[in-house]
Amino acid sequence: MTHVPGDLQDAFSDDAALLHSLRARNAHVHKLVEQYHALNRAVHRIESDVAPASDEHLEGLKKQRLALLDALAEQLALAKAA
Repeated sequence: MTHVPGDLQDAFSDDAALLHSLRARNAHVHKLVEQYHALNRAVHRIESDVAPASDEHLEGLKKQRLALLDALAEQLALAKAA
């Protein structure tokens, strides 16, 4: 599989190991990661002109993706504080 821009390893490069560990043992984090990957792939397909979409739809997907990044950052912060 090719590298998709916006991958979580790019967003959380310093915390990649912690994110991997949380994903393996926390169902909520696992679900957030899966949702993020699905949204990120959809955004990438639209931006690459593989899948058609309106600008409004693309912006909505990007907002959802950003909200997931925020939720994952919160989970990482909680794990570091514990």
